[in-house]
Amino acid sequence: MYIGRVYRIIDMVKWTRFETFWFIFIVIIWVCAYYFLDLHWLRIPWTPMALIGTAVAFVIGFQNNAVYGRIWEARKIWGGIVNTSRTFGVFVQDMLSDEHTEESVSEEIIAEEVKVLTYRHIAWITALRYAMRSKKLWETTSSHKTNTEWGIRPPEKDSPLEEELKPYLSKSDLEHVMSKDNHQTALLYLQSHHIRKLKDKGIIWEFSFLELEGLIKELFTLQGQTERIKNFPYPRQYASLNHYFMWLLLLLLPMALIPQFMDIGKGFADNYPILGQIFIWFTVPIYAAVAWMFHTMERIGRTGENPFEGTSNDVPISTIARGIEIDLRQNLGEVKDQIPPQFGADLNVQW
Repeated sequence: MYIGRVYRIIDMVKWTRFETFWFIFIVIIWVCAYYFLDLHWLRIPWTPMALIGTAVAFVIGFQNNAVYGRIWEARKIWGGIVNTSRTFGVFVQDMLSDEHTEESVSEEIIAEEVKVLTYRHIAWITALRYAMRSKKLWETTSSHKTNTEWGIRPPEKDSPLEEELKPYLSKSDLEHVMSKDNHQTALLYLQSHHIRKLKDKGIIWEFSFLELEGLIKELFTLQGQTERIKNFPYPRQYASLNHYFMWLLLLLLPMALIPQFMDIGKGFADNYPILGQIFIWFTVPIYAAVAWMFHTMERIGRTGENPFEGTSNDVPISTIARGIEIDLRQNLGEVKDQIPPQFGADLNVQW
């Protein structure tokens, strides 16, 4: 357990190392200015710095709480997709029969209809996760150097949507879906139209038809909820200003921190002249630690603003979608060799 914590701390330090280098550079410039130019008069009292630091801490805390709410809501939505998908799979298998048809329908035809509906649902999940991974203008976290240097990326970046949909849709359905801007909505429309046709043939009973349409409605609701998070960014007036306030604090902090260390050094300079003279340089690690904590907390908030962007801290919608597919296809009676395996976890990251 403790070894795992140490590795996580090391990863966090590596993740923020470029900004940490900037903090060290900034404070060294300030210390050199005070040390060599005798700028002891240039100082900011601790009272305004404490007020600024408290305000920034509150804003960062507010941002992180709001961002966590977005992440948790996204996870609950995809949990709802899991549950509704399983319900849809079992309803389709048990509600399709020739009990209410005018003529007898073979079990092979019933099984084929079940497979078509199930595969179309898998296509819907696939289209939905691809839509969630599409790039938005405000999604910039994934392009940061420390997020790209690991060389890991979501599976949606490795294969186009059309290729992924081919195994689950007929040629005509695929052409129809790809001709629409919102592929997942087009698939739910096709699903509803297909269910209605089966009801007209008597393969689906009237009451069963209403139940299945209710599930289609629930899938539309869940789709709309996840699209809302994807298409509406965390408000810029909070995210951007918070970022600027944090940097304002970190740029002003040396003018309050360095004079304090100078005064402490002068206090024992008579007894320890060398230590008293160089004590100002202890500002460097202290400032770097304080700046690192403020910046890391603020960056954690920025990283979680978009839970579907495709970074290592996002909701693992690819893994969730593939898990649904595996469940549905196994319960269709398919053997494991016919079913795609679960996506791997690169560097312990689930997509």
